[in-house]
Amino acid sequence: MKFDDFAPTTALQRLRRRTVFLTCAGLLMAAAGTAGAAEVQLADLDLSKLVQEFGHVQANKSVSGHPLTINGRVFERGVGSHAASSLQIKLDGRATGFHAFVGIDDEVKGDPKAKNFPIEIRVMADGHTVFKSGPMRAGDAGKAVDVDLNGVKNLVLYTRLVGSGNMFAHADWADAKITYDGDKPETVSLPPDEAVVLTPLPAKTPRMNFARVLGVRPGKPVLFRVATTGERPITFTGADVPDGVKLDPATGILTGAIAKAGTYRVKLSARNALGSAEQTLTIEAGDRIALTPPMGWNSWNCFAHDVSDEKVRAAADAMEKSGLIDHGWTYINIDDCWQLPVNTKAPEKSAQPLRDANGRVRTNDKFQDMKALTDYLHAKGLKAGIYSSPGPWTCAHFTGSYENEAADAKQYAEWGFDYLKYDWCSYGGVANQLRKLPNRPPEATLLRHPYEVMRDELAKQDRDIVYSLCQYGMGSVWEWGGQVGGNCWRTTDDIGDSWGSVSAIGFNQHGLERFAKPGQWNDPDMLVLGKVGWGPKLHQTKLTPSEQYSHVSLWSLLAAPLLIGCDLTQLDAFTTGLLSNDEVIAINQDPLGKQGSRVAITDDDGEIW
Repeated sequence: MKFDDFAPTTALQRLRRRTVFLTCAGLLMAAAGTAGAAEVQLADLDLSKLVQEFGHVQANKSVSGHPLTINGRVFERGVGSHAASSLQIKLDGRATGFHAFVGIDDEVKGDPKAKNFPIEIRVMADGHTVFKSGPMRAGDAGKAVDVDLNGVKNLVLYTRLVGSGNMFAHADWADAKITYDGDKPETVSLPPDEAVVLTPLPAKTPRMNFARVLGVRPGKPVLFRVATTGERPITFTGADVPDGVKLDPATGILTGAIAKAGTYRVKLSARNALGSAEQTLTIEAGDRIALTPPMGWNSWNCFAHDVSDEKVRAAADAMEKSGLIDHGWTYINIDDCWQLPVNTKAPEKSAQPLRDANGRVRTNDKFQDMKALTDYLHAKGLKAGIYSSPGPWTCAHFTGSYENEAADAKQYAEWGFDYLKYDWCSYGGVANQLRKLPNRPPEATLLRHPYEVMRDELAKQDRDIVYSLCQYGMGSVWEWGGQVGGNCWRTTDDIGDSWGSVSAIGFNQHGLERFAKPGQWNDPDMLVLGKVGWGPKLHQTKLTPSEQYSHVSLWSLLAAPLLIGCDLTQLDAFTTGLLSNDEVIAINQDPLGKQGSRVAITDDDGEIW
């Protein structure tokens, strides 16, 4: 599979590739010798066609509205943008040259973290890269751009994220101008990308779509839905079902517990009036769980603070009604905002006591009965996920687990949760205090310790709980996440619904494949498809249809956890098709557990994975 990591749409990939490199002196001589040559400043063109990651483009100003400044040099003219960005200019062979001075605007230079987020600035002529800055960081000297445009029909000015972060990516096209002969160049909008559904509708005959392997610990509850498409009613039967486990013939849900460690191969069949299907499920009863990447839904990218018991139940209902449940989607995860809010300046003065007299964490009014909620999910064969932080409060400033890990792990198990996302958040403040001690712990110990504490407490519980570490890749967590009990670990900052974010995160997973294996997965964050919004106001993802196909395809190749981030009650046919392609999902859920890797970079900077 080949991905183009710099063209923001497939339309750009179709542009004819041609260019001529000349020296700066040669360019100036060519421009000077052209009869009737004119010059137009980039800032004087219609900039409304420029597409960028954040903010609004401004003529003759940085993206934050300041004078354009690169490494102390101030420019009166030019365009400030935010990577990733692209602007397409129609030339029709009338232009002779493009000249600019490019770099990162000094307005981000004061933040010490700015150097951790490099970008690259490119110029493409008829689809061929004719200028490439290489990685540029805040404070770097700018670079001159002088490109021959003779005969070029389409010019694209493009900035891309080199790393996985999208902060501080303030790219300036300073003193940018085009020399031309004839009609003035004009900016153009990229052609629309049609949302074509490529996934065929499920057949009416049964097809079994579940992961072929299940990991459980002896004595812990088994819950597994035999995901199967086809016209209902379907009758399920099983041979060699282990002692202690039962298969519901009407729902295809396996429940119970396996007392003895071992490998069990269960022969499952599904039959309706039109036909039948058979498949073997291998159950590994031992010390490993999450033998394939977790698949499900997470509340944050659509609801954030607005999540509630009602919305979580609605997500489960939609998972069932849409048919996604029959393609192997399993987890329904609450991400933050279910606890009581914390007064972060004085937690003891929070509006309500954060814990009861026995130290148990209290829920807010939107979650009245957690046990009833997990029972509701389990009855459908779905699993329930919850969220906390090793710090005193979560990222959204709700109650964290700091110094209450034992009570919280026990509470999660009693409520019936099957998945815990454990988010670094305010533990950064705890770690900073420890760093100030005369006998400060080694940095590796600081990063690992809070996750080891919760690992030990989860191990004491009477149910399997998938352990998802969320600390954004600090300290190369992929090298030790499995050692602290993690079943998956975030490798990156939060994802956004833009191609710049998705491509930077996804393609930068290269090199991490050797750390992934059954039960231990690199996590490049959630899927940003469908209606998203991080709160009560949702919008359609900013990814084009082609970019969404690349997103799902790449995450499947990466053996990444697949967690849907959109409002499942507002699924359209295109999004449903993306999420129900069983052949693509099967690559992600392959029992071999091998993460895809980059095998080559092509001459035009495409990537082959």
